[in-house]
Amino acid sequence: MISSPSSTYLKPKPMIVPNRHTQARQAALRHIAQLGPFLEGSLSTFKRPGCSLPGWHLTFKARGHTRTLYVPMELVATVKQWTRNYRQLKGLIRQVTRHSRALIHGHVANRRAANRFRALTRR
Repeated sequence: MISSPSSTYLKPKPMIVPNRHTQARQAALRHIAQLGPFLEGSLSTFKRPGCSLPGWHLTFKARGHTRTLYVPMELVATVKQWTRNYRQLKGLIRQVTRHSRALIHGHVANRRAANRFRALTRR
């Protein structure tokens, strides 16, 4: 038997008052949505024997081990952009996390203040 959405009990969402933290978090989430492809790792050059041009390696962690991957010259610019996008993504994730924690902290502080007010007005 499939139940209809109206027959199932849905918990009410906690009301989050729009403030600077919700606005900043929404801005960071919009920025994340606009980022292009990303790639975790660092791009670095290495000296190729008998060659005047450097080679490029992508260094990253996989299962706790450092790995390197050769990057052909025609992909270097693209891979640089992908790694730049990844660093930007990490910063945006930290922003979203910081503002989400601030919202939780504010909610707890508001509840405590409301409880104190109720306790004072009951006398």
